[in-house]
Amino acid sequence: MKRSHKEDSRLYDLRCTICCAVLVLIAAIRPLHAQDVLPGSLSCHAGGADCDTLCLYSQRTDTVSVPLITFPAAFRQMKENVLTDSLGILNPFWEKLRLSRLGASADTLRIVHVGDSHIRGHIFPRTTGALMQDTFGAVSYTDVGINGAFCTTFTRPDRIADIAALHPDLLILSFGTNESRYNTMLHYRQMDDLVRMLREKLPNVPMLMTTPPGSYESFRQRRRRRTYKINPRTAVAVQTIRCYADENGLAVWDMYEILGGTHRACLNWQEAGLMRPDHVHYLPDGYRLQGELFYQALLKAYNDYVEY
Repeated sequence: MKRSHKEDSRLYDLRCTICCAVLVLIAAIRPLHAQDVLPGSLSCHAGGADCDTLCLYSQRTDTVSVPLITFPAAFRQMKENVLTDSLGILNPFWEKLRLSRLGASADTLRIVHVGDSHIRGHIFPRTTGALMQDTFGAVSYTDVGINGAFCTTFTRPDRIADIAALHPDLLILSFGTNESRYNTMLHYRQMDDLVRMLREKLPNVPMLMTTPPGSYESFRQRRRRRTYKINPRTAVAVQTIRCYADENGLAVWDMYEILGGTHRACLNWQEAGLMRPDHVHYLPDGYRLQGELFYQALLKAYNDYVEY
């Protein structure tokens, strides 16, 4: 049966419509096949490209390498070396550090480390400071220590003013060895007095507390030579520091617990031969190890922030 002229015209129009649709579909598909396939994972190009500054897919990869630390063979029962900062108190400082490292800020970041004789000896804080400067560049690390200091030693208005005049971006408080000689309530109140006075002068500065490394008590029985025993009140002082930091919005680095706590903190240092004869202070290698550990903990916390 022959189709009418009208039917032939309709069939022709339908074929034209189908051809146009096919051409449009091919035009849409061809560029997709011509594109390079997106990589499934990030990789560095040969020639030393810096992966830390790569931001493909808006992914922040500006972390830093965390060094491994070799401990003396005597060290045992240690725990993970991390800071406790559940509220993100240190986040403003980490952000400033990140921007400085990426070259987005030319400001020098100022860290001020206040404490007792462990800080006054300079080796511990200056080890940390030098390592921070090597890693991040524009970092100033100032230690302010006094031999035999308690928290209350710094609650004089002139000393608070001296600390405030340093304009810290991060303030570190390292006490506890001398506070382990008296009761918990007094220790807590003295920490509160110091922190309150500092916050009045430095209201927006994040604070980080550290715990003491551990020490011994000395005693003599009749005419026997002086002997030493682990100071059991150090563990109480450490818990008071942690409690205060948790209740008052401060970060804390618990060196005492990380390095063995009540069972091994003192024994680790003593058996490794890193304590001075007074069994309270440490040899230079001991303080350098403390500074390296603190630096490692700071880097881990920084990486946690930039990876979040």
